[in-house]
Amino acid sequence: MRPPVFEACKADTSVQALLGGAELRVYQFGEAPQDCKIPFAVWQLVYGEPMNALNQLPDMDYLGVQVDVYGPERDPAVSREVAIALRDALEPFGHIVDWNGESRDPDTRNYRVSFTMDWFLDRT
Repeated sequence: MRPPVFEACKADTSVQALLGGAELRVYQFGEAPQDCKIPFAVWQLVYGEPMNALNQLPDMDYLGVQVDVYGPERDPAVSREVAIALRDALEPFGHIVDWNGESRDPDTRNYRVSFTMDWFLDRT
């Protein structure tokens, strides 16, 4: 029930170049360090269900993953560039179903770009 978001991002050279290589700044929601270098991304599971069948146990889970990118207050283009790299790295594993919009954090003034994707996770 845990999609390998971090692993997919770590395998992508564009994401590595933008988010720090070996010390990749892609975190589960709530796990980013307080003074994390920017840009960075967080992800979280926002919905999901097993792919039930009448004749067998589920062999796949359907999961909704929200990805949020935070970029510097001085340049919204950085957040957008990282979001595109993450989109490209993650789309082989699922489908983007929502562009959640862009905003600014009220305290830090950092830019945020967000999207949600459906991820089909094989249980085998």
